[in-house]
Amino acid sequence: HWKHGGIVGVTGYGGGVIGRYSDMPEEFPNVAHFHTMRINQPAGWFYTSDALRTLCDIWERHGSGLTNMHGSTGDIIFLGTKTDELEPTFKELTEAGFDLGGSGSCMRTPSCCLGQARCEWANYDTMKVCDQITHDYQDELHRPPFPYKFKVKCSGCPNDCVASIARADLSIIGTWKDDILQDDAEVTKYASGSLDIQKDICDKCPTKCMAWDGSKLTINNRECVHCMHCINAMPKALRPGKEKGAAFLLGSKAPILQGALLSSVLVPFVPADEVLETAKELIDRVWEFWDEHGNNRERVGELVQRVGLANFLDAIGLDPIPEMITAPRDNPYIFFKLDEQE
Repeated sequence: HWKHGGIVGVTGYGGGVIGRYSDMPEEFPNVAHFHTMRINQPAGWFYTSDALRTLCDIWERHGSGLTNMHGSTGDIIFLGTKTDELEPTFKELTEAGFDLGGSGSCMRTPSCCLGQARCEWANYDTMKVCDQITHDYQDELHRPPFPYKFKVKCSGCPNDCVASIARADLSIIGTWKDDILQDDAEVTKYASGSLDIQKDICDKCPTKCMAWDGSKLTINNRECVHCMHCINAMPKALRPGKEKGAAFLLGSKAPILQGALLSSVLVPFVPADEVLETAKELIDRVWEFWDEHGNNRERVGELVQRVGLANFLDAIGLDPIPEMITAPRDNPYIFFKLDEQE
């Protein structure tokens, strides 16, 4: 029995607190107020035990003690407190080195996989990019300025362990540009074991770019879409290439006003050392157009669908590329138009 939360928060911030009020406060006085606080998580979700104890102790003193660690939002979620406990909680959090995350029509708290800190497949430093974006866009994070929410999620490889392609307005997914690194001796070991190379690897390749003649695995890397299946199945034999970087995709969302969307390719490859600079340039261009033309509660993906990808690309200064075609010969989004001078 909840009613609309209304406007509730901490001084100076327009987001970070979600108001919850019961519509039956007399019958359930203990949850007459039950506000949620979002706390900005560290990149890669690395904590010391002392940090976790600090968070839990603060919440035991000021709230219900209930937490939700990194749900669909990515933030540390504190569930359930009263209005007069918001400021004391915020004070203790900031003194302990924590800050509120995003809520409302703002840039939501960026999140990332643990990247190169622990994963051998990471193609760029996800934690560095996520941390830097979080610091550089504090105003957009805490003082909602947008038509609706904007999420940035960073995955180190196409396994996409933070599900950025389904949940982020801007998905930064690590990939590589050259050939898959191949160790034929290890392939032979897998083949002599329980793995059926033809059935388990080649037949499950989405583009059928792999061939197995019983002794040699051949990969047509020009047809590879970097789905990671073969690398996941034979990690000792196959690895991502040496020319590492990231692809930028735009526009995913859950079904609220319209249906669910997956992110679409915007920039197919950027070298690893240029990912952060490119991300900030791209974010600024997209936000400028979205601020000007976005409708209330319209996500970026819905805006692109409404105005058309050709117009959107023209507005943010990107040229159309083949990777933007979602279904070849069927619905390419890109339409030729004659030059006005002709």
